[in-house]
Amino acid sequence: MTDDPERRGAFYGRRIGKSLRGTQQDAMARLLPVHRFALDAAENPQALFPTPRDGLWLEIGFGGGEHLLAHAALRPHFGFIGVEPFINGMARMLVDLEKSGLGNIRLFDQDAALLLDRLPAACLEGADLFYPDPWPKRRHWKRRFVRPDNLDRLARAIRPGGTFRFASDVPHYVGWTLAAVHAHGSFRWTAERADDWRRPYPHWPGTRYEAKALEDGRVPTYLAFERIAL
Repeated sequence: MTDDPERRGAFYGRRIGKSLRGTQQDAMARLLPVHRFALDAAENPQALFPTPRDGLWLEIGFGGGEHLLAHAALRPHFGFIGVEPFINGMARMLVDLEKSGLGNIRLFDQDAALLLDRLPAACLEGADLFYPDPWPKRRHWKRRFVRPDNLDRLARAIRPGGTFRFASDVPHYVGWTLAAVHAHGSFRWTAERADDWRRPYPHWPGTRYEAKALEDGRVPTYLAFERIAL
């Protein structure tokens, strides 16, 4: 990953927050090596799972992992790749992953762009980006994940007919995403009625961040896009 802050792929935020508790430190040391998605094996991601998967799904910035765990439990025959460079989120996820007993999740603790650049073309059934950092100051908008180079990466990795989902409680970022995806031309917004973006996705478990947003009176929006066969 380049050191030039204006040419980085996806991650600009801090790597760690509060000091990790003992159980979290143990999880990072003991479990991350077991569940880590090895970048040098990215060209054959199916090989990272003990048995062949019916499909692969990516979640970028899984936070505390609530949705990723629920999604993986719902689709046990799929393989899931979760990306989260924030160490505190990764540690919490590892603790909960061990409790869940799920074996169909692999975790990547670096910039999502590094992974997307190495994955085989059209290998993903879908990718999720939920409540990403909105970078509200205008001078930081170029740091938002949804931008042409990252949409290029997603379009290459998601198969035609596959899905890109985006959720946010920041109206400006929602509008930004709709405009950026439309201009890119590789994805089609699937909404047909207002409820399609007002209602959560099927089987949506919610997240801690979403609960706080609702408590503060912010309204989430749920977008879904289909990868177009060009």
